[in-house]
Amino acid sequence: MDYLQNIKKLLDIVVKEEASDLLISVGQPPMIRITGQLVPLSKEKIVTPEDAEHYAFALMEEEKEKKLLQEREIDFSYDFEERARFRVNVFFQRGNLSIAMRLVPINIKTVEELNLPPVLHEFCTRSQGLVLFTGASGQGKSTSLAALLDEINHTRAVHIITVEDPIEYIYKSDRSIIDQREIGEDTHSFANALRATFRQNPDVIMVGEMRDLETIATTITAAETGHLVFGTLHTNSAAQSIHRIVDVFPGDQQNQIRFQLASSLLGIVAQRLVPRVRGGFIPVVEVLISNAAVSTLIRDNKTHEIPAVIETSSREGMISSNRCLADLVRRKEVSLNNAIDYSFNPADLKSLLK
Repeated sequence: MDYLQNIKKLLDIVVKEEASDLLISVGQPPMIRITGQLVPLSKEKIVTPEDAEHYAFALMEEEKEKKLLQEREIDFSYDFEERARFRVNVFFQRGNLSIAMRLVPINIKTVEELNLPPVLHEFCTRSQGLVLFTGASGQGKSTSLAALLDEINHTRAVHIITVEDPIEYIYKSDRSIIDQREIGEDTHSFANALRATFRQNPDVIMVGEMRDLETIATTITAAETGHLVFGTLHTNSAAQSIHRIVDVFPGDQQNQIRFQLASSLLGIVAQRLVPRVRGGFIPVVEVLISNAAVSTLIRDNKTHEIPAVIETSSREGMISSNRCLADLVRRKEVSLNNAIDYSFNPADLKSLLK
C-alpha cells in the first residue's frame, strides 16, 4: 500500500466533507469528525499497528521521526497540496501509534464571518498591552486570534511576530510584515523566542501558548514595554485566566505580577463553540475590557468580583457568556436546551431569558 497516497485520499475526504478532524487509531477504521460527531470511514480497512506506523512516518521527515521516538509524541503542521493545512499530533498509546489531524483552513475569516462581537475590532487598533484568548482545546481560539492578526495585517503598517507550536494559519504580509516562528523548527522554546523578539523590532507579538512561568513573565514584560501582545490560555473565563497567570508565580512574586497585569492587560476573550440550530457551531464569548475598576480588582486580589463588573459594563462593550447565550437563543441561532447545557450558571441564563 502507498501510505502517503492513501492518507492524502483521507485528507481529501476531510476537505470535501467539511470535517474538522481525521483520527487514525489501531483497531478502528479511520474516522472523521463532522459537526462534533465522529464518523467512521467504513469503506476503509481496520487500521493495524503496522498501518498506523506507516501512516505516521509518511507524514514526517527523519528528524521528526527521531523526535517522536525519543519524546513519544510530536506536534507539527502538514500542508495538503496547497488546499488546506493540518495541525498534526502523533502519539503512542498502549505501544501503538495514533494520529490526530485538525483541519486549518487556508483562508483566514474575519471577525464578522466568525460571528464574533464587533468590540474585538478595538483590540486591533491598540499599540500596547496584553490581549488574551482563552478556552479549552478545539474551541476556536486560534481561528479568532488569526482574524484579529490578519485585520491588523490589512490595516496597519507594523511588524508582527508570531511564536507557534506548530504554525497553523499562514499569513500573507499586506500592509504589515509578518514573521512566523515555529517551536522546534525556528526556535527551541516559547521563552527563547520571546526573549529574542526584543531584538527583532516587533510592534505586535502573538504567543501561541502561555505555558510556563518564564513564558508568561516575558509575555507580560513585552506588553508593558511598548508592544501589542496576543496570547492564549486554557482557561474558561476571564477571572480564571487572571488566577491562572498569578498562581504560576511563587507567593513572594504574586503581588508584583498583579500590579504588572493590572497595568498591561487590555482585555480577555473567553470562547466556547456551541452547536448551532442550523448545523455547525457558533462561538459563545465572554469579553472583559480592562478599565479602572478591573485594574483595581486585579491589584487588590479581588478577581472573584470581575464577573459582576462584566455584567454591569455592557455599555463599554463587555459581554458575559450568559448574555451572549441569551442573545443567541433570542436570534434562534442556539436552542434553549443547548444554551442551558453550555451555561456555567443556568439559573441566571433562565432569568435573563424571561
